[in-house]
Amino acid sequence: MHNKQDSDSTHFGYERVATGEKTQRVRAVFDSVAPNYDLMNDLMSLGAHRLWKRFALAKTGLRPGQCALDVAGGTGDLAAGLLRQVGPEGQVFLTDINAEMLALGRDRLMDQGLSAALSVVQANAESLPFRAESFHCVTIAFGLRNVTNKVQALTSMARLLKPGGRALILEFSQPTLKILRPLYDIYSFNVLPALGKLVAGDSASYRYLAESIRMHPGQDAMVSMLDNAGLEDGHYYNLSGGIVALHVAYKY
Repeated sequence: MHNKQDSDSTHFGYERVATGEKTQRVRAVFDSVAPNYDLMNDLMSLGAHRLWKRFALAKTGLRPGQCALDVAGGTGDLAAGLLRQVGPEGQVFLTDINAEMLALGRDRLMDQGLSAALSVVQANAESLPFRAESFHCVTIAFGLRNVTNKVQALTSMARLLKPGGRALILEFSQPTLKILRPLYDIYSFNVLPALGKLVAGDSASYRYLAESIRMHPGQDAMVSMLDNAGLEDGHYYNLSGGIVALHVAYKY
């Protein structure tokens, strides 16, 4: 009975919902937050998300002319860095399940003059529509926790990597410093929804984002998930005291 419940339902923040319902509810959250997403990222992280993404980009190993995929790429922050790394002779695919977020990302990258090597595809992270062994690097930043079946998404990402390629997962994680935990809770469950209401007129979506962080697997559990997905040498870097972690793993 326990296994049936696990397969038929999943977490949407702290709420338990039918597995088939989560994707639609996550899409509704991002439909709501899309217009203010970049501003809210800055407010939510006090600007630190830019440093976290810069750190991740330093670990891609990409060279000019190579191919990269950014999954659940939102408004294109990470894709912009990937495009600069591969250059106009390379190729970067930006995907997201949410059409509004994807349109914002495409327009933003075009405005920055970075669209020559860019392809934009609306796709579910759990079933990415690309040929096996197509990419030197696959990234997902702050998107995995919103995926219904995380191992399936990681397996889909692993299938697309060329031998020697690497997967990078940048995501909120578990603070390693005990002193941070109560402050982090106050910020997440009081300040964050209040900011959402003030800036975007939507406290519920930002409460979900805070809850989804708490339900996401911790650092070591993520390493096991990478291994289960067929990726090897999984390891992680704690950023900002473990509030965020960058996981890196390879396809051999």
